[in-house]
Amino acid sequence: MWIGGTLALLLVVGCASAWYLYNRFNNNIEKYDVGIENDYQSDEAVNLLFIGTDTRDGSGNDSYGGDASEGADTTVLMHFSKDRTHATGLSIPRDLITDIPDCEVRQEDGSTITVPGSQDVRFNQSLGTDGRDPGCVWRTVEELTGVSINHFMMADFNAVKDLSTAVGGVPVCVSEPIDDPKSGLQLDAGRHELQGEEALSFVRTRYSVGTGSDLSRIELQQQFLASMARQITERDLLSSLGSFYDLADAATKALAVDTGIGSIDKLYGLASEVGRVPMSDMAFVTLPVVDNPDEPEGAKATVVVDEGRAQPIFEMLQQDISMTAEEGEGSGGEGGEGGDAEQEPEMAPAEEVRVDVYNGGNVMGAAQVTLDWLQNDQGVLLSTNKGNAPAPQAETTLEYGPDQADQAATLADMMGLPDSALKEQSEDAGEAPMSLILGDDFQGAGQPIEVPAERPADVDSITADDEDVCAS
Repeated sequence: MWIGGTLALLLVVGCASAWYLYNRFNNNIEKYDVGIENDYQSDEAVNLLFIGTDTRDGSGNDSYGGDASEGADTTVLMHFSKDRTHATGLSIPRDLITDIPDCEVRQEDGSTITVPGSQDVRFNQSLGTDGRDPGCVWRTVEELTGVSINHFMMADFNAVKDLSTAVGGVPVCVSEPIDDPKSGLQLDAGRHELQGEEALSFVRTRYSVGTGSDLSRIELQQQFLASMARQITERDLLSSLGSFYDLADAATKALAVDTGIGSIDKLYGLASEVGRVPMSDMAFVTLPVVDNPDEPEGAKATVVVDEGRAQPIFEMLQQDISMTAEEGEGSGGEGGEGGDAEQEPEMAPAEEVRVDVYNGGNVMGAAQVTLDWLQNDQGVLLSTNKGNAPAPQAETTLEYGPDQADQAATLADMMGLPDSALKEQSEDAGEAPMSLILGDDFQGAGQPIEVPAERPADVDSITADDEDVCAS
């Protein structure tokens, strides 16, 4: 969608001296007034939301995956850096359990209605369900990630077929044969060039790859998007007027956008900005999730955010930090020098950590929840719930004696405490336990209070210039 909606349109405006072409392509674009105005500035980061809907209008589309719907089937939050040197695409699983906020939806007569929010439902329901429009997806993603979105682009099944055909086919790779009766895709192991129905089948396949879940399908989609981006930038699509016209027409027909970028001129301006990012610095990652603990074993169909691994990625997007930077290049990775590493105290075993937990913040029951987590999940058995702190406090603190530095280091690492939370006392504590006072900044047991803005080591990503990606 970004490819069709930006690069191709850049080509359109560059050659649109013919007024009829300009009007044709302009009129192709479907526009939504979602009641949000947050235009980007040339000296700011740009955050675009790409939505692939589950709408199946069009020849042959009703054969994909059962009953048709208009849900947010494929969603990618694309962050383009302030200096346009890097970009990150964050894929959000459709089966993620999350909260959908209230949202205003404009009706055909110009009036608006407020669709009430929903708690603990599939992310997919942020579009279509109860009349929700793309603005509801927009608001849901902002609430989930903490990232302020500027614009959205949306496309359906037909866009995949038309755009893949317009670029002359999209190269993909699979490491094992695929025979998926649901999507109809049949591929031998190795490299293939897909377009039309076969391309759509590829991005719809889930049951015959990986774990058979939507998470495995996301990997196929990321490979497909990155490969399509390479085709448009590497193939000489301007050498033939017919190729240029087919691409521009397919791109503009595929698009539905917010009114803020609802014209060729505005899309050209957007393309001029984000098109400066090199393919080698355009990364795609998937939101880290875990199985929904509220579902019974053997019936896992939904997922929830893995807060410990997701929050650092949210911080990277919010702070405009590259996912492709080499470790040690300001990204806080293991490749940094770590000049003070030798001065850091050794960590005590969890079973030796003695701590009293107080609640000084605004979360009821925080001390008991933390105690349960420390004892049951972390093995800190010498911990005690001491109830409310003597006085409320905004920030979490850990008080300890010099002889407890190793215990403090262990607890701080477990809880993600910032250095500012560590309060070393002047005298040794002896057998007295440390005092952990939870403040208003406490987010939950196991959720770091200070989140490092760096990609977790176990979160994989691909870049748009990587031609060696081969899905399994």
